[in-house]
Amino acid sequence: MNYKKHLLSAAMAALLAFTGTAAAEVKIALDSPANLEGSGSYVWAHTFSTYLNENGMAAEEYQRGALGGDDELFDQVSQGLLEVSMSPLNIVGSLDNLIYGLRLPYFFDNHDQVDRTLYEGGMLARINEATTPGGVRVLAINHVGQATGIFNTKRAVNSVADMAGLRMRALDESQIALYKSWGATGTIVSWAEVPNALQTGVADGYMNPAFVPLLFGHTDFIKYYTDAAVSPALRITIVSEIWYQGLSDKERRTVDAAAVAANEANRNWLKNQQAVLKKLEEAGVSISYLDPAAREAFRAASAPTYDSGLLSKEQIAEWEKAKGN
Repeated sequence: MNYKKHLLSAAMAALLAFTGTAAAEVKIALDSPANLEGSGSYVWAHTFSTYLNENGMAAEEYQRGALGGDDELFDQVSQGLLEVSMSPLNIVGSLDNLIYGLRLPYFFDNHDQVDRTLYEGGMLARINEATTPGGVRVLAINHVGQATGIFNTKRAVNSVADMAGLRMRALDESQIALYKSWGATGTIVSWAEVPNALQTGVADGYMNPAFVPLLFGHTDFIKYYTDAAVSPALRITIVSEIWYQGLSDKERRTVDAAAVAANEANRNWLKNQQAVLKKLEEAGVSISYLDPAAREAFRAASAPTYDSGLLSKEQIAEWEKAKGN
């Protein structure tokens, strides 16, 4: 980590010596379609860019994929080549794994508790203690829908037992472990390949917030959704620490204020997301709601994954303390 700090300091010094100020244009790499109704991530990004433009900092949004994939964007941000990227939660896991507390199944009761833990409990600051030496600041945690549920192409899932035999698209090995705890299997598939995987049977479903098949056009082959409320549906806004520290005091205050405005817009958008379930039904997706006993069975089956090695016991205890339990 000291080596990373040295590299960051050297890069910052070189940048400031070269420019003497912040970049002329703030580039914002989007991670979803530019849809203010369907994408909470875009609500955040567009509010942020609008605030910057209205307050003297030129900003431009770049459509998903225009500046590269998630890994490429992460590298660009860490090197100071890209100012802002809307990114997946796990992208900063290579710098530090503390952020994975936000993915623990059935750990948070609701999105308000998530925000209290991050902002009042200090966990966002703790995350940044580890990521900023690597050149990346997590500027915000963005809610992109109600808590994640289970989509599949095969059958209604009303209990843990119904997961048996399903092969689910996974983000990583930790999600595969979660599916295994439910009696299913998992296979890692890039998001770009998900439609083909679902149509060819490589994967039978995925875990995501309710809006996802609507936003990405998957309702032709996704036919079942279980409102399982497994974990908060989150993405992150990462910014270049080189760029952020190179801002003038006034510019940094503007960026911070833009993030506050974007957070507020994102949370206001989230309040209206229950309507998404009706839209799913209208698109031909059958919805299952877990009764209390079935939900508790999913929670109990998920508990062993806390010891999967994704987080240490000390890190989980830190999240528990910040959460207030």
